[in-house]
Amino acid sequence: MSPLSSQPGRHLLDGTVRVFLAGLLFPLTGIITAAFLTRRLGPEGYGLLVLSATLVVWIEMGINSFFARATIKLVAEAEDWRSIGVTVRRLHFLAGVGGGLMLTLLAFPLAAFLNEPALASYLCLYSLHIPLSGMAQGNQNILVGIGHFRQKAVSSAGQYIARLFLILILVGMGLSIEGAILGNIGASLVEIAISRRYVRLPFFGHAMFPSQKFWNIGFILFLSGMSLNSYSSLGLVMLKIFGGTAQDVGMYGAAQNLSILPGIFSMAVGPLLFSTLSRMLSSGEAAQAKVIGRATMRMVLGLLPIAAMVSGAASEIVTLFFGQAFEPAAPLLAFLIWGAVAFVMISVSITIVTAARPPRLTLILSAPLVLLAMAGFWVMIPRFGALGAAFVTALCSWLGAVTIVFVVYRFWSIVPPIGTLCRSIVISALAYALAVMWPSTGLMLVIKLGVIGIVILMGYLILREFSADEIVQVRSFLGRRTEPAEQQHKM
Repeated sequence: MSPLSSQPGRHLLDGTVRVFLAGLLFPLTGIITAAFLTRRLGPEGYGLLVLSATLVVWIEMGINSFFARATIKLVAEAEDWRSIGVTVRRLHFLAGVGGGLMLTLLAFPLAAFLNEPALASYLCLYSLHIPLSGMAQGNQNILVGIGHFRQKAVSSAGQYIARLFLILILVGMGLSIEGAILGNIGASLVEIAISRRYVRLPFFGHAMFPSQKFWNIGFILFLSGMSLNSYSSLGLVMLKIFGGTAQDVGMYGAAQNLSILPGIFSMAVGPLLFSTLSRMLSSGEAAQAKVIGRATMRMVLGLLPIAAMVSGAASEIVTLFFGQAFEPAAPLLAFLIWGAVAFVMISVSITIVTAARPPRLTLILSAPLVLLAMAGFWVMIPRFGALGAAFVTALCSWLGAVTIVFVVYRFWSIVPPIGTLCRSIVISALAYALAVMWPSTGLMLVIKLGVIGIVILMGYLILREFSADEIVQVRSFLGRRTEPAEQQHKM
């Protein structure tokens, strides 16, 4: 049976598509913003901005890691989610205030440690973003928990668009790095305003919820989430610690920005999958939950040809978006894009494990990945610089993906389809060959990537990856107007 045949499966697909399309605004607006900023700030200035943003994101992701999955799980399983929502959003904001104060206190020591004195003032300004991000993420987690995936997509899209225009305006006015930081702060205010329309909860309302269960789940998932979140940007920070210059960091950051597309899929499907599986398992629908979990892992394999295409055209893509000055970032992108796909498989598999097994298992699976990567960076970065960091990131990601997929099979008896894997490898080889053998620049590069994308889709159709039932289901899904998510939970 196709996972789209069930109402939860269709609702998950609908939400994933909408959140993914909204998420596509992140790389689209992000690449436009990065292309603008790299030309305005240069490699060194852009490197300082990326480094300060990475440190801020680590704090924000740490806070969200504590609250996100615990909130989604408890809200999804609760009959009355409002008491949980009031408390969690309040705690999310207060934790953000604490994180902002901590960053302000550590700004000058961190700048001295990284040998970049100018970094201190940027970190102090960026600390204002952390509590605002906490409030916005609290609203987003509640929306996902109650199954309002469309509303999450709308609020995310508003934030990405606001971020683009605010940064273009403020930096264009001559505010430089400070303008880019203020643009991010303003975008979070926009996200709060939009999500507040859908999550109408009082900030100081009465709250009663299973606090002990929340703290137990939250603490374990915090440690696991911090491991995964820090891993995704660990290479950039380790590159600086092991002697890389601000220019090296700028090159690595540019390549990382261009490898973000697979991560958008992960950010779109991960929370929605967790919410869906949690509700289904709490309702005793374990068999159908397994079908949906396996289908999601299968979708991840479909990203392999995209990675092959980007890897083959890495030099042309980097030059198009960032100019000739950033051409050394091309080989970094060729490695990082493969690591990004593997990291999506890690995220999806961790999500399945978290929904199906005790939370402590996620920590056991994620923590060794960070330790392995740090050992690799220690060996490779002093010898090969940024290229060594990119290679270690890709290699460790694939080792982690294979390991965690095996664990999912061991505990839940599902595994990505071998047939899909074989077809994806064949189509990936074709996509890479086309990308390498068809040199192009400018508009022709955009056309080339579009044509290769069509070839990838046709390849899956010719190799019969999709069953007749799936094709019918997708056509039906695309042709109908789905009902609002209030079927799952009512506001």
